[in-house]
Amino acid sequence: MKDMENSRQPLGNLKQIYRALHSRNYRLFFSGQTISLIGTWMQRVAMSWLVYRLTNSEFLLGLVGFLSLVPVFVLSPFAGVMADRVNRHRTLVVTQILAMLQAFILAFLVMNGTIQIEHVMVLATFLGLINAVDTPVRQAFTVEMIDRKEDLGNAIALNSAMFNGARLVGPAMAGLLIAVLGEGLCFLFNAISYVAVIIALFLMKIPPADRIQKRTRIRQDLTEGFAYAFGFGPIRSVLLLLVLASITGMPYMVLMPVFAKDILHGGPHTLGFLMGAAGGGALAGAIFLAARKTAAGLETIVPLATAIFGAGLTAFAWSTSQWLSIVLLLFTGFGMMVQMAASNTILQTIVDDDKRGRVMSFYVMCFMGTAPFGSLLAGSAAHKLGAPDTLMISGVCCLAGAMLFALKLKNFRATVRSIYVEKGVISEVALGLQSATDLTKAPMG
Repeated sequence: MKDMENSRQPLGNLKQIYRALHSRNYRLFFSGQTISLIGTWMQRVAMSWLVYRLTNSEFLLGLVGFLSLVPVFVLSPFAGVMADRVNRHRTLVVTQILAMLQAFILAFLVMNGTIQIEHVMVLATFLGLINAVDTPVRQAFTVEMIDRKEDLGNAIALNSAMFNGARLVGPAMAGLLIAVLGEGLCFLFNAISYVAVIIALFLMKIPPADRIQKRTRIRQDLTEGFAYAFGFGPIRSVLLLLVLASITGMPYMVLMPVFAKDILHGGPHTLGFLMGAAGGGALAGAIFLAARKTAAGLETIVPLATAIFGAGLTAFAWSTSQWLSIVLLLFTGFGMMVQMAASNTILQTIVDDDKRGRVMSFYVMCFMGTAPFGSLLAGSAAHKLGAPDTLMISGVCCLAGAMLFALKLKNFRATVRSIYVEKGVISEVALGLQSATDLTKAPMG
C-alpha cells in the first residue's frame, strides 16, 4: 500500500507545480509566451554581441542597456495607473505588435548590412518605451488569467519558469546562430516568435473586469499609489531590496560579452553558454517556488536568495575557468530569480486589488527600471576598474542588502502573515501559518 502511495507522490507533486495551467486563459498565455520569450532571449544575446562587435566598448554596452530600460523607470508608474483604468488584455495585444515591428526593423538593418550603433540605440529606446507599458500591465493581468486566486503564486512562479526556460534555450541558440550566420537571424526569429503570443491573446476569453471609472486625475492616482506602496513597511522593504539588487547585481548580464571574450577567451558560443547557465539556475529557482503550496515562508526566502545571488556574483568575478564560471552562474541565476519571483508573489498576495496595477508598476520600476542606471554604472566602472572588480563590488553590495533585510525579518513576517490570513488569498495559508508558528516556538520552549 505504501509503495502505491509513494508511486503516486511524484505525479501529485507534478500537478502541484503546474496547477495554474488548469486555467484556459493562462494555459494559452503560457504556450504563446514560451515561444515568444525564446526569441526575446535570442535578441538580447544578439544585441549585446552586436554592440560589442561594432564598438568594442564596455561603456557603450552599458549605454545601450541603459537606453533599453530607462523608459521603464520613467514611465512604468504612469503605466501602472493606466493598468488600473484600461482594458489590460487589449493593451497587451498592442504592445506585442509594436515589439514585433521593432524586431523586424532590427533584423532588416542587420541582414541588409546597414546597421550602425546609432540605429541600435534608437531601437533599444523604442523597445524600452514598449516594455514600460507592457510589463506592469502584464504583471497586473496575471490575476485575470487564472480561475482561482489561490493559484496566483503558482502562476507567478510558472511565469518565472517560462521566462528562464526560454533563457536557457534562447542564448544557446543565439550563440550558435551568431557564430554561423550572424546576428540578423536572431532578430528575425524574435520578430516571428511574437506571432505565437499575439494569437494566444486573441484566443483568450476574458470576462469584463469590474473597474471603477476613475474621476480623479492621473497625478492624484499616482500619488495615492506611491503613498500606499512606500508607506507600508513590508512593501517598502521588498521594493528597496529589489532596487539594490537591480542597480548593483543585475548589470552582470551587460558585462557578459566582456567575460566571454576577454576573461574566458571565447566567442559567441561562450556567451551563449554563460547566459544559458544563468538561465538554468533561474529556471531551477522558479520550479522550486512553483512547487510550494503557499506564500507563507517566502519572507524568509527573499534575503537568503539575495545572499546566494551576491555570493555567486562575487565568486564568478574571479573565475578564469569556463566550466567553473558556468557552475557559479547557475547559483547566481537561482538566487536572482528566487528573490525576484518571491518578492513578486508577496506583493501580489498582500496588495489591495484596486491598487494592484500601481504597486506592480513600482515593482517593475524597482526591478527593471533601475537596472539601466546599474548598466550605465557598471559599464563606466568596468571601463575604469575592469569587469572582475566591478562584479565583486556588486556581489558584496547584494550580500549587505540581504543582511539588512534579515535584521527586520521578525516584524516583516508578523505583519505579512496577518494579512495572508485576513485576505484569505491562499486557502492553505492558515495551516501554513500554524505550522510555521509551531516551528518557530519549538526551540524556545
